[in-house]
Amino acid sequence: MRVLYNERGVKGRDRSDIQGEEMEDGEPMSIVYEQAGRTHQKKRTRDRELVAQGEMPTVESVAAAASISRTTAYRYFPNQQALLVAAHPEIDVQSMLPEVAPEGAAARLDIVIRAFVQLILDTERPQRTMLRLSLEQDPTHHGELPLRKGRAIGWIEEALAPLRARMAESELRRLVYAIRINTGIEALVWLTDVAGLAREEAAEVMRWSASSLLQSVLSNQNPVSS
Repeated sequence: MRVLYNERGVKGRDRSDIQGEEMEDGEPMSIVYEQAGRTHQKKRTRDRELVAQGEMPTVESVAAAASISRTTAYRYFPNQQALLVAAHPEIDVQSMLPEVAPEGAAARLDIVIRAFVQLILDTERPQRTMLRLSLEQDPTHHGELPLRKGRAIGWIEEALAPLRARMAESELRRLVYAIRINTGIEALVWLTDVAGLAREEAAEVMRWSASSLLQSVLSNQNPVSS
């Protein structure tokens, strides 16, 4: 395939390489898809920027900021929910554990909490945006916010899975909730904004809290009768 440059210096493909392709609006489909991919990426980038700045993006505002038509914007993101999902690819993470995970609950929890806390630190601004929006929004709609779906609960439950054989389900669930309360964006906001800790200190406190909660429960826990 030959690569050509137009009068603006923009790289493109030689039309002789794409003869016989299916057409759309007078353009070969391969070029249409290529252009669509660039447009989609441009919108996703601008969407993330708006959320990181503490703004709630709309399809119209992102289209204007990305210099594309609203029709094109709605083709990729039909509503605000789709925009928020696109702005946060980390929501697709299903597990914080490595493929070969340790067997002990304490070691597994340490891996998960370290990864979770780092994720919170790396995405603090959009996390704060989603927290603010969840406080402003109708409580019945909280599940519509991509970062407010309780994914950390699943990660923590997976870390503590080895305890299912020795703890009642209700007790294990309570432990999971207690750990989550002490390790998310809510905890980071309080530790940094109210307690005045540096982010590194706040992260260490969150990791310590999770470990201490687990050890406290294990030291006072009676085995589940079979």
